[in-house]
Amino acid sequence: MKFLVIEQDLRVWGTSQGIISRSFLAKLRIAYPESIIHVVYLKQDASEDRLDLLPVDSIEAHILNLKTPFFTKWLNKIYWRLFHVSLVKRHIHKVYGSYIGKIDYQKYDHIFIRSAGIDHETILGAKDLPILKKAIVNFHDPYPLFWYVGSKSPLTNLELFKLKEMYEVVTQSKSCMSSASLMSDDLQSLYGCRKKFYNLPHQYDESVFDLSDVSNVLKKNKKVMISYHGAIQFGRNVEILLDAYQELVENNPLYKENTEFVLRLKGIDVKELAVKYSKTPNIIILNMSSFSNSCSEQMQEADINIILENGPLYCNILVGKAPFLAASKKPMLSISPERSEMRRIVRDNQYIASCNDKSEIKQKLENLIDNRMNSDEVVYPFGNYFSDENFKLMLDKVLFESN
Repeated sequence: MKFLVIEQDLRVWGTSQGIISRSFLAKLRIAYPESIIHVVYLKQDASEDRLDLLPVDSIEAHILNLKTPFFTKWLNKIYWRLFHVSLVKRHIHKVYGSYIGKIDYQKYDHIFIRSAGIDHETILGAKDLPILKKAIVNFHDPYPLFWYVGSKSPLTNLELFKLKEMYEVVTQSKSCMSSASLMSDDLQSLYGCRKKFYNLPHQYDESVFDLSDVSNVLKKNKKVMISYHGAIQFGRNVEILLDAYQELVENNPLYKENTEFVLRLKGIDVKELAVKYSKTPNIIILNMSSFSNSCSEQMQEADINIILENGPLYCNILVGKAPFLAASKKPMLSISPERSEMRRIVRDNQYIASCNDKSEIKQKLENLIDNRMNSDEVVYPFGNYFSDENFKLMLDKVLFESN
């Protein structure tokens, strides 16, 4: 079989999407080792991507010039208010479309168009192009932003026209998929589409990364290290978690002596948060580091890893770090809303706590710490959900049921 994968982000760090997309290509190769895989990589800026590590037959990379002409920007100041359409966004989509439209798509058996970030430029760039009829469109996040759980984006006419534009893409495509079953259900309902939105979860494969740089790894100083690396956004509540841990440390000398909580954060004022918890030296709050260093900290140093889902009421996305933490085979605690993708795929209740219930977080964290003090056994909080076998099973549904 011949696969074409149109990618927007293959960076080795700085974004979860790069990690996810690189791993998708690795898992695609494992699922179909004799296939031919071609990649068209449309990126916005120059970056060091280590494309040589990707197990594909060819990669055609383009750095796009997305600078909007002055006249278009000037006209857009009036145009979007009158017609609820952004000429700037339309220009960007045309740039993407100019590259996608040149692809000889007929020679491929299967085509994936994969989004990155919240603007979905690759998907929208393919609108009205014949390639869409053969393309499986992958939603990394819901679109438009108003429908992103935890977003504070208002429902404006501009957002509604974005919805209309994406509806046309969905209608023209062969099929659609997302990384979470809840998001697939929501998007299928949102776009009123009679096509099934499939679910193909994120993956992680260490073979497509150079993990040799461990120069900034923070070695653990206590018997048990708890670790969280990630962004604080879309309603993710880190303070209720820190408050719960702080109470554990203050009320039990054993935890104060034997545990530490290391956080590497972005999307928040790290210094301000560090000041708030400065009276608890067991809490160490740092800026993000490279993926290689971050990987080593979570895989080698940490004993318990943390997932923060979007909130506070609902999370229909699969957080990008889930398959990575599954590969660590270590205990984890997901701080989750009442309805969420993590609650669907993690069946053991000891690994899930409500993002609104500090006492439950405290109890679950205490239980995991006690268990880890007495044993470092391998655990599988996600079961076989991220296994190669399950990936191929779900991939085959996307490839063949939609024909």
